Amino acid sequence: MERCDRCGNAYHKNFKMIKNNKTYTFDSFECAIAMLAPVCESCGTQIIGHGLESGDDYFCCAGCARNKGITELQDHVPQQ
Repeated sequence: MERCDRCGNAYHKNFKMIKNNKTYTFDSFECAIAMLAPVCESCGTQIIGHGLESGDDYFCCAGCARNKGITELQDHVPQQ
């Protein structure tokens, strides 16, 4: 039984994720998020939903992007 790459727990229902051609083993989504989710450049929150990108920088929302001087990004708002 393989161990979780983040917490080391050996769990019979583990799963694998591939990111940048590297395979990881996790015992929970919590560990996968903690290890692989991008972090907002402004507030430091881990982005587990639809984030925004500018170059190599990730943001949780357009407000955080504006805090870093990036004004061209917009939050995803449904068309009415």
